Amino acid sequence: MIAAILITLLCFCSLHPTFGQDCPSRQEIQGSLKQVQKLLSAHEASYLQSLRNLKKKINLLQSSTGKQTTRAINSTCPKLDAPINGRKLGKSHGVGHEVHVLCDPGYELVGSESRVCQESLTWSGQQSTCRDINECASSPCQNGGTCVDEVNHFSCVCAKGWAGATCQSPTPTFFVTMTNTSAATSPATAAAATLPAATTGPFVRPSRCTIMQGTTHCTCEPGYTISGRDSNTCTDIDECELFHNGQAGRLCLHTCVNTPGGYRCSCPIGYNVTRDGRSCKDIDECATRQNNCTKDQMCINTYGGFQCVQVDCPKIPNATYVKTSPMRCERNPCPVDNKACSQTPNSFSYHYLAVVSNLSAPRVMFRVSALRPMGDTLRFSLLGGRQARRHFTVQRSDRVTGQLMLASPVQGPATLEAEVEMSELERRVQLGRYITKVTMFVSQYEF
Repeated sequence: MIAAILITLLCFCSLHPTFGQDCPSRQEIQGSLKQVQKLLSAHEASYLQSLRNLKKKINLLQSSTGKQTTRAINSTCPKLDAPINGRKLGKSHGVGHEVHVLCDPGYELVGSESRVCQESLTWSGQQSTCRDINECASSPCQNGGTCVDEVNHFSCVCAKGWAGATCQSPTPTFFVTMTNTSAATSPATAAAATLPAATTGPFVRPSRCTIMQGTTHCTCEPGYTISGRDSNTCTDIDECELFHNGQAGRLCLHTCVNTPGGYRCSCPIGYNVTRDGRSCKDIDECATRQNNCTKDQMCINTYGGFQCVQVDCPKIPNATYVKTSPMRCERNPCPVDNKACSQTPNSFSYHYLAVVSNLSAPRVMFRVSALRPMGDTLRFSLLGGRQARRHFTVQRSDRVTGQLMLASPVQGPATLEAEVEMSELERRVQLGRYITKVTMFVSQYEF
């Protein structure tokens, strides 16, 4: 622009010499042109430098985008195995996915109950292990009994003279002494004399009687007692009836069956008698393949049985869902102008829990957490009808975690379902909804 003005002024002065006294000299004009040339060169250099800087930034941005794309393709955390004596819920190892750990009955969880695959491709929380619960820590055995810790229960080795699950009952002693005043038996032969006896059935045994110096001593085999005045006959002791009063006095955890001279414990279908012969242990039909679930179904072990479940993604108007793991469905991207689609849940996750009947409450059953909150508010709420609200409630444990609480004990057998909704909001505007469906299988027995 400055150069054009100078050239125009020079041409005007050349064409109108009468104005020569007002026009700059040629030397002055040449000096001005040189200054303009320097100024233009400086602008050109600055412009070229700006172009070079812009190209560098574009190249860095392209390189960074390529690395992020490559990382996104391989963004999985290391495989997380289920702990010994426990189970892992969730199979996806992708960034943002969550797994949960449950311990078998008789074991307590050490470490994190829930772990999330972080952007650093490491698992959050601490390594989860299942540690055997020491049932003998409270010294349950009485009267000098020795406690033996076993899986999910304990047994007592009682001292002499005591019996019962916790050695709380004295052992009944049956011994009869009779005085024989007959003079026909001499002391020499009395020491070896034994009275005759007869057996009439498996629950009746002959007594063992010995005459010593005119006195008759009669005893019975273990598990039998002399009945009434007939010292020659021993009848079976019904141990199940003798120790049936009160939980502490029960010989068997489930059912006691009287046998000749003793007893045995039996368990319901789906359980086996433990090594101590008194307690019951659940049979894992899923691990032992004693189930009839198809390939499309997942076997969930429950106390006393199993359940075959199949997770199908929900069908909701204005949105479509795809299964990203066996227990999770995520919504496909919504069109920009489809507001109805953006209001539907972003994901559905499914979890199944097996619990015993009459589980003590209140108790935390499940936790839901946000990995990377996007808004300024997280809201947790309980969905479902009257049955869900009768047994469950939702509480917040920290800023990003809500927990499903069992509000009251449940008598089995029963199947309860609860849905926990986690909503993300920014200035009260909804950014996303996430639904967690929890199904709880309650067993019939309180083992």
